[in-house]
Amino acid sequence: MQDRIGIAREEVTFAAEDRFPLAGTLFRGTGDGPLALISSAAAVPRGIYARFAEHLVADRGFRAAMTYDYRGVAGSRIPRGWKARPSMADWAEKDMAAAVDHLEGIAPGHPMVGVGQSFGGQGLGLCNRANRFDRYLMVAVMSGHWAYTAEPYKVFATMNLVGVPLALLTGRVPGWTGLGQTLPGTVFRQWARWGRSPDYFFADTKMDAARRFAEVRTPILSIGVEDDPWGTPKAQEAILSAYVNAPVERVRVSPVTTGQPIGHLGFFRPAFRETLWKPAIDWLSDKRSKNSAIAS
Repeated sequence: MQDRIGIAREEVTFAAEDRFPLAGTLFRGTGDGPLALISSAAAVPRGIYARFAEHLVADRGFRAAMTYDYRGVAGSRIPRGWKARPSMADWAEKDMAAAVDHLEGIAPGHPMVGVGQSFGGQGLGLCNRANRFDRYLMVAVMSGHWAYTAEPYKVFATMNLVGVPLALLTGRVPGWTGLGQTLPGTVFRQWARWGRSPDYFFADTKMDAARRFAEVRTPILSIGVEDDPWGTPKAQEAILSAYVNAPVERVRVSPVTTGQPIGHLGFFRPAFRETLWKPAIDWLSDKRSKNSAIAS
């Protein structure tokens, strides 16, 4: 399918190592810039990132960009008869890993960069593919611990007094709770359990997250957002500080500079093409100049 002149858009399905079928969208262009993998925030469908991915390929010369849905979210529905219980850990360890491998197959050995929003930034440390990325842009990455948010009691109540009971009673948590797309109950319950600890998934001995994060050496640019109620500086630092061997650059942006609210998900709106997208993509492309500072 052709979206814009010279840009091919293809809906793809690829399998994780456990054969779970994952839905993605691949954008290809004629440039020879890097491949880009865009990993979503929790419970956010890949379509949110389509305009950004298209811009990378159509206007910034990236060779290809791919978005995808984690298992149990949007297009990556649980297949009928699937027996294994999906988890949030699967999103990074199996789904993100499979997405890297699928994009790698488009142009083996070609430079690759990553963009991860919220959970997509956490996933870098858990996917066992981190060092395949030359650079990694994180937007609104944060720990999910409720007390680190700007609305702690609301978040605690929504996650634990509404979401967890629904997950136990119905096997899923619907989108009307305000936490994004409908999620499988087992995914949500792991998310909520991690979020009850100040150490988040670093407290989960099964994850061995501290060691795995320490193995990452990919340069990181982390963009925090001042009007993001989830990604407060404390929540952001709770994740970034675990990337102890990766060079990490931290930037926080403000709606005062952009002229309109940004929030947890707003960075990827085309309205921010010049103010937020341009300097971030310059960094991803390793083409940043003194005049391309991110608005803050």
